[in-house]
Amino acid sequence: MAGKIASDAPAIEEVEPGSRTGRVRWTICAMLFVATSINYMDRQVISILKPTLEHSIGMTEVNYGYIVDAFQIAYALGLLAAGRFVDRVGTRIGYIVIMAVWSLSAMGHALANTVLEFGVARFSLGLGESGNFPAAIKTVAEWFPQSERSLATGLFNSGANLGAILAPIIVPWITLRYGWHAAFLATGVFSALWILWWYRNYRKPSDHPTLTGSELRHIYQEAAAQMGPSVHWRRLVGYRQTWAFSIAKFLTDPIWWFYLFWLPSYFNARFHLDLSHLGLPLIIVYNASAVGSIGGGWLPAPFRRLGLSATGARLCAMLLCACMVVPIFVVINIQSEWAAIALLSLAAAAHQGWSANLFTTASDMFPRSAVGSVTGIGGMAGSAGGALLAFYAGHILQLTHSYASLFAIAGSAYLLALVVLYALAPGLKKVEFAV
Repeated sequence: MAGKIASDAPAIEEVEPGSRTGRVRWTICAMLFVATSINYMDRQVISILKPTLEHSIGMTEVNYGYIVDAFQIAYALGLLAAGRFVDRVGTRIGYIVIMAVWSLSAMGHALANTVLEFGVARFSLGLGESGNFPAAIKTVAEWFPQSERSLATGLFNSGANLGAILAPIIVPWITLRYGWHAAFLATGVFSALWILWWYRNYRKPSDHPTLTGSELRHIYQEAAAQMGPSVHWRRLVGYRQTWAFSIAKFLTDPIWWFYLFWLPSYFNARFHLDLSHLGLPLIIVYNASAVGSIGGGWLPAPFRRLGLSATGARLCAMLLCACMVVPIFVVINIQSEWAAIALLSLAAAAHQGWSANLFTTASDMFPRSAVGSVTGIGGMAGSAGGALLAFYAGHILQLTHSYASLFAIAGSAYLLALVVLYALAPGLKKVEFAV
């Protein structure tokens, strides 16, 4: 028997075509965008400073791989708890706690002076940052009807790209003037301001003081999908849909981690770009990924207009994104810096388009009460895959100084993930919990 609708859900009335539904939900999406931007600024600082740290503390490729592993392992462990934590305490308080933990951990890097100390700092950062996406995806599930969720996810997920764009602008400037310790402290003020903004303005739709009745009805237009019984994560792992989502994350999340943590090093090694010249290539790549995130969230819409179902349109959008990544195979043979930037930009944009739709499959397949937990389980799998790829990358680069196998993995992961997703969850069938 399908889960019962939450008792606080409003009576559903059809929203008249052309009626003004309000914009409060998009303000909520903007807050998620800013939080995700801060999240990615914090995590990318170390990748930009990698060449600097190699000289200042004697860090090797293998050391760097272990430091990244510390982050990824903590991120995986944290996600297991973060989704459940957000489902239990709610997004308003949960997001504040999550932001506070990761921001203090990010600033704690300024106290590190050895590889071991950086590993400890990265582990703490991973635990805190693990909560961002479960909290954000659950917020989207609370505030948006299914038809708008992939767009909302694409919009807030593009904050990752803004953070990745701002970091190579801010970090080198601070480092060259005040030293690398100061670079790790820079985002603390942004985090404090965001926490105040969120606490002051965020409420559930049914409790929000400025939400119009029309917008509330629009948010809850798919009442049956918006709430179900609370389900423990141990039970969730028994569903094929959980495995489909998690394996797809395991295969493709590590590629984004690779871009995030190793692109500065790749440009430095391949094209001899130093700290003062790394900014422009990274800004171009991450600007392209921002376009891909928003475009990927929008992409199911034209497929819907062609007559496909919502899930069919989602899967077609993911197939297109998976195919767009394939040309990254040849980047290792490219002699031109700008040609490499173009291929990496295409791959990064396609990844973010894929990611926006993959995230949304969690709310497509599960009731709102389980979305945070399922996202956490999938994110844990993705982070575990990222830890394995980081371990491999550190050792293969130390031994061969070649990125060939890494880009080969990047080019093939998405099509394989799509095959697994479709095989385990054909049609993204909705889970119905017994009560």
